[in-house]
Formats: sequence, structure tokens, C-alpha cells
Amino acid sequence: MIINLKNKETLTYEDFKFRCAIGRNGITKNKIEGDKKTPLGIFSIGKVYYRKDRHKKPNTKLKCIPITKEMGWCDNPKDKIRYNKLIKIKKNIKCEKLFRKDNKYDFIIPISYNTKKIIPGKGSAIFIHLTNNYKKTLGCIALKKNDLLILLKLINKNTKIKIT
Repeated sequence: MIINLKNKETLTYEDFKFRCAIGRNGITKNKIEGDKKTPLGIFSIGKVYYRKDRHKKPNTKLKCIPITKEMGWCDNPKDKIRYNKLIKIKKNIKCEKLFRKDNKYDFIIPISYNTKKIIPGKGSAIFIHLTNNYKKTLGCIALKKNDLLILLKLINKNTKIKIT
């Protein structure tokens, strides 16, 4: 099955419709690191990362991994080895920290954009994550917590996301 993002603010899956937020500068087929755009295309989804200290493990068929204080996602295009990968945080590595004070990353699902043959600078850390107010993102797709938890119950490791 496919999760569809059709009109920049609605995510659909089967008979379910969810309001969402996307990148501040819209959708693009030519994503560049830092452009604040959501990538266009059909992508696999990854495991679910969640804050075990704030929430119980979500009800889902996807593999769930608790987020720890040492977890980050490398967003430095100059780091050709770690770019667009889950990493252990170190002082000299530029990354998006997954263990945040706010609730945006209490649940995240990485979208498999630029993950097979990684091209540094083509964009990294594209997630489905939480929002409280549908404020535009830096390129991710954001849902309210209850909507994301419903989506997690419906999808599995073969589910893809189509961003048009």
C-alpha cells in the first residue's frame, strides 16, 4: 500500500485522511541540502524511532527503536561516510539530534530519500515526525501525534510514500 501526499497538506492512506505540514518551500524533484523543500517521488519508509522516556512503544508492524541521547542523523554533505545516516553523536560531527527537548521527534519514521546511492548535498534527514501546529518544516512531513499513531497501526515495512 502507498501513503499519498497530494496537495501539500493532506496525507492519505486507504480511507484515512490526515492533515499534515511539509517543507516551507514546497515540493521539489531537485532537492538540495538546506533548501527547506520536501522531495518529490516514491520512497520506502524506515523503522520507527520513538522516545521511550515519554511514550510507550507504538502499536505498529514496523520495527521500533528507542531514541537515546547519543543518536543523531548526519546532515553534513562534507562527511561522505556518515552523510544521511543514523550516527552516534560526537562533538566534531555535524548532525540533527534525535533526542530533542521539544516533541517533534518523539516519533519519527525516516523516509528512504537519498539513502541507496547517497549523493552528498542532495538532502538528508527526511522524516515523518510530529507537529503541534502544522508549521512548515525544513523538508520533512509532520503530523499530529494521534494521526501518526493511527498511521503507524495501518502501515508495514512494505508501505511506500508517494510525494507529488
